[in-house]
Formats: sequence, structure tokens, C-alpha cells
Amino acid sequence: MAGVRIKHCGIASAEDAALAIDCGAWALGMIFWPGSPRRCAPDVAVEIGRRHRRQVELAGVFVNQTLDEIAVLAETVPLSLVQLHGDEGPAFCSEVARRTGARVIKAERVRSKADLQALTAFRSADFHLVDAHVEGMRGGTGQTVDRRILLDRLSEVPLILSGGLTAANVAEAVAEVHPYAVDVASGTEASPGVKDPEKLRAFADAVAATEEVSAA
Repeated sequence: MAGVRIKHCGIASAEDAALAIDCGAWALGMIFWPGSPRRCAPDVAVEIGRRHRRQVELAGVFVNQTLDEIAVLAETVPLSLVQLHGDEGPAFCSEVARRTGARVIKAERVRSKADLQALTAFRSADFHLVDAHVEGMRGGTGQTVDRRILLDRLSEVPLILSGGLTAANVAEAVAEVHPYAVDVASGTEASPGVKDPEKLRAFADAVAATEEVSAA
């Protein structure tokens, strides 16, 4: 049985993409929302895709962007995962999957059981991602999700856990939630959009240690 996978989000350079892969990344998250300080330039994303598309999942992160914009980037990078981090509905998610051929991650900022319940409408999504809810911010907040909310989750859609994860707290989070994957941005950065090699390695080591514990 595979261990917990790591999605490194906020990848904005080819150098950081290579570092994340060296540290065992399952997926690289490249943010295409103009409002993010971690935005990845499309030409950089294409270069990352050219170098690494056979090594790792390439995820594009979008917030309330048009289907045409998503489809163009999905084809040119190319993306194997599309993460919808805005107010997109179930029908839009299904159309993204049909139009792009990519698997879809639907994200939800969770602060209550009602927020978690809202994700159940996205049955056709390939993954659900839960992130911390901070007013006015779409992600990369450094704040953790109240994991007690997640204990009542009944959906069989694989879960990606995000929100304030670091090398210091990811093992505890994995033990409580048992996610399919963990997603980290600020917890492995030197500054927004710039990864810290030591933090990347420490995070990977912490996740690997959870696999050793489960095998014991």
C-alpha cells in the first residue's frame, strides 16, 4: 500500500520543481491565479512540463477562471491535474474534466462541518482538497484546518489535506486524518513562491517517517 503522497504547491521556477521532485513529490502545484504571490508564469510552467511531465503529476491551480483559460493551459503545459480553488460548481468541474482530460481536484476552505458537507456535491471530482478558511485569502495562509471537523467525513473521494502543514506538524496531521496526500506551500518556503531546500527535505523526511510508523 502506497504511503501518503506529497503535493508541493506554489512551484514558480524550474529549479524549485526539480528540488521538489528530488524530495519525492507526487505532484507539483503551479498557481495560475493572478491574485497569488506564488503565481507561476505560463512560460515557466511549460518549461517545467517539458522537463518533468513523465516524472510527476503537474497540477494547475485556478480560482474562478474561465473554462477556455483552463483548457489552454492544460494543453500547453500540459497538466495532468486541475485544481479548482474558487467557487466553481459541480457542473463546471465535470466540464473541466471533459474538456481537458485532466483529473480534477476540488478545493474547499473549511471552517465548519457545513463547509465539509458542501464538498459532497462534487462526487465526480477525482480528489477533494481541504484548506484553512481565512477571510479574503484563497490559500497559502499558513493556518491549519481544524482537523476535528474532518473526522466525520464520509466521502470516498480521496482527500488531500492542506493548510499550514510543516515538517513539525505533518506527522500528527497524517495520523489523525489519514489523507491520500498532503499539500504544502508556505511550510516549505523561504518566501512566497521560493522554496527552501532544507524545509523541503525536512518535510519529505517527516512524511516518510509516517510510513515507517504505519508499517511497524
